[in-house]
Amino acid sequence: MQEQHLYEYAIIRVVPRVEREEFINVGVVICHWKRNFLGCKIHLNTQKLLMLDPQADVEMIALNLASFEKICQGSTTGGNIASMDLASRFRWLTAVRSSIIQTSRPHSGTAEDLEKTLECLFEENVG
Repeated sequence: MQEQHLYEYAIIRVVPRVEREEFINVGVVICHWKRNFLGCKIHLNTQKLLMLDPQADVEMIALNLASFEKICQGSTTGGNIASMDLASRFRWLTAVRSSIIQTSRPHSGTAEDLEKTLECLFEENVG
């Protein structure tokens, strides 16, 4: 039997008109400190987005979501935040903010396979 790993995750949301507080779930970010695992899966459904706001800047939103992925990967093209330690990157990504890209509050769980768990969380909350 494999070991259960305690992880944290948050749902990534796009809030095209912040003042209306309407959003669509577009991804999941998951973190496990001891295994040095920080991953995300994102899919922007532009049809849903444009239903909430026909004037939404889809290109700008997609670029901001791509930066989420770069920060998770610790990419050299992810800016200063991507060079931070794993815990700091997760905390920065899940910080409460009033912007077009937001996350839910972090939640926790246990899993044997973190990649599979990321896929399941994505399907449950976005797919």
